[in-house]
Amino acid sequence: MITGKKNPGNREPIEAALHSDQRITVNMVNFGKKLMADQIPEWKGYYINYKLMKKKVKQYGQQLQQGEKDRRRVLKDFSKMLDDQIEKIVLFLLEQQGTLASRIEKLGKQRAVLAEQPDISGIAELREAYREVGVDLIKLLKFVDLNATGIRKILKKFDKRFGYRFTDYYVTTRSNHPYSQLQQVFKHVGVGAVVGALSRNLAELQERQGSYLSIYDQPSAALKDPIIDMINNSVDKLTRSTNFLRFLGQHAMIADEESPSTAGEEEIEDQKYHFMSLMLNLVNTFLYMVNTYIIVPTADDYSVSLGAASTVCGVVIGSMAVAQIFSSIYFSAWSNKSYFRPLVFSSIVLFLGNVCYAMAYDMKSLTVLIVGRLLCGLGSARAVNRRYISDCVPARIRMQASAGFVSASALGMACGPALAGLLQWKFKIYMVTFNQSTLPGWLMSVAWLLYLVWLWISFKEPNRATEVNEAPQNPPPGQRVDLGELENGLAQPLLKDSPNKQNDDDDEDVDDSEEAAEDSRKPATSIGSAYRLLTPSVKVQLLIYFMLKYAMEILLSESSVITNHYFSWNTSAVAIFLAILGLTVLPVNAVVGTYISNMFEDRQLLMVSQITLLVGILFSFKVTSTYSVIQYVGSALITFVSAEVSEGVNLSLLSSVMSSRLSRGTYNGGLLSTEAGTLARVVADGTITAAGYLGIEKLLNVTLLPSLVICAASIACTFLTYNSLF
Repeated sequence: MITGKKNPGNREPIEAALHSDQRITVNMVNFGKKLMADQIPEWKGYYINYKLMKKKVKQYGQQLQQGEKDRRRVLKDFSKMLDDQIEKIVLFLLEQQGTLASRIEKLGKQRAVLAEQPDISGIAELREAYREVGVDLIKLLKFVDLNATGIRKILKKFDKRFGYRFTDYYVTTRSNHPYSQLQQVFKHVGVGAVVGALSRNLAELQERQGSYLSIYDQPSAALKDPIIDMINNSVDKLTRSTNFLRFLGQHAMIADEESPSTAGEEEIEDQKYHFMSLMLNLVNTFLYMVNTYIIVPTADDYSVSLGAASTVCGVVIGSMAVAQIFSSIYFSAWSNKSYFRPLVFSSIVLFLGNVCYAMAYDMKSLTVLIVGRLLCGLGSARAVNRRYISDCVPARIRMQASAGFVSASALGMACGPALAGLLQWKFKIYMVTFNQSTLPGWLMSVAWLLYLVWLWISFKEPNRATEVNEAPQNPPPGQRVDLGELENGLAQPLLKDSPNKQNDDDDEDVDDSEEAAEDSRKPATSIGSAYRLLTPSVKVQLLIYFMLKYAMEILLSESSVITNHYFSWNTSAVAIFLAILGLTVLPVNAVVGTYISNMFEDRQLLMVSQITLLVGILFSFKVTSTYSVIQYVGSALITFVSAEVSEGVNLSLLSSVMSSRLSRGTYNGGLLSTEAGTLARVVADGTITAAGYLGIEKLLNVTLLPSLVICAASIACTFLTYNSLF
């Protein structure tokens, strides 16, 4: 039971909590020993018996080998044992929540008496009693966290030992049951009510005595009591703003690793961080996305002016993606050694590529045009931008930087077509032509030249001698985890990977037969080794990402041809249409990350958004003799917004189900998703050009058909792997 008793003659439990760095110490090397060391002695009998369950798993393996038990009996026995453990935890958790509520209720009666007969010493004692409840609440959060980690680890150990996806079955059957005890562990409603009661009562005991206002009337009023700040840190990850940042960060596929464990590591991170260098990486991201989409409204006219069919715009647009397939790999490898040199190389190649793109008009050469776009693709440094944020930005602001990466990409996607719509001049300087087709190239070449100068002057290469390790596998004892991570478990699916995922991979409290080899924890060193780490769930998520990028590329790349053919839109109209689509990215992510993701599981959102995307594609087909602007614009918005929602949720799930070995190194999860998306763009742009040979009348339906088939296939695959998406 939580007693909240103080040590004789002092207030050490409260003072220790208040004057710590507001973190809970977690030894990430050996969970079994950590569990024993971090247990609250009087609660010892209510923790998961991890040692017993680990021994049972080993015994089950021996019994199966000796034929003493069959697989079905083992699964039944293990399920019953785990059910008993969870029931023990849940009943104790409910009991302690009730105890906290009862204590707050009694303190509330004392507060009512003091309200009628104010007494300064009585108020001070009452506030101290509330603070004791707050400290005990933090203890309860730690209790939940330790047990949740134990459940995750024992399930993973069972799967690893027997090569059986028992985790999927267990979580699905237990979490979806109307009497689910598993879900009870992770509900935060009861804890939130306790936090609210503590906040309100402590606030009213402070400087606003005599006021008729409460914290509900002034929700923005700052609470001064440190214990409330500590508890609020534990629930902050459930707030709207933090969810939005995390959602964007996962969208960027940038690893959000744990905070440094020591002051020394924090100092090392600060030494590596340079604000202007981060800004240069974000500007590089923005300019590259502008460079990608600024030609879309005019690519068909440019192709026609060089004697090619308008549908050749697919090759012109897609050639940049073709080159990016290869550039992503060498830029990812290059970033292991330097960030400055790859960015310089990228800027030079992009400058030359845009000059070639602009000069192709006067040279009357389609080849030069395509070579220019290929050079632009070879200058794609997005892998470097991601890697810089992951490696060189301190953990405390990494999520904000990741959100900045996504925002810069979205802004560039919107600004590219918008700028194309403004570049409607036509003039000559000497023998060089400047018009709507060539001006995008000239503008971007100047932009990259200015960026190169800024980069050369302002970028600071991080001191790699200060790097402790590219991805520390075994943090030293005393590694600290933010108290917010404890409360975060109350709202997340049980097996959803957290920043503590390496906990699951690096448990050393096992016998030699179970202990993973050192090589099994190293990052993938080739495409082949990375591919072997892809589970069916990961493959499905990459297929979904391919489908999303394919559908979006078809929509964007053929928009100028389709709208000109059916609606006689000019370049400015197409540019406005594409800019509006691009501007929906951030609002959509804001709504999903702030509101919708709080109400539904990621896998539910993924399924619904894919179905909505399928509806958008179906609505896009031309099935009658007429094709209206309303039908095209409406279906385009449905398709694009659904794809954006799916993309954010897809990458969130991908970061959860992907092996920790793919979170670092050259062949990381970010590279794999980039390659999948880039390949989709290449195939989509090639489809547009190939379909053009069948005639403009058939272009729309022919290009939409593969989108429809791939989307239907991805929905089917999502359904088949639905229970493993945690």
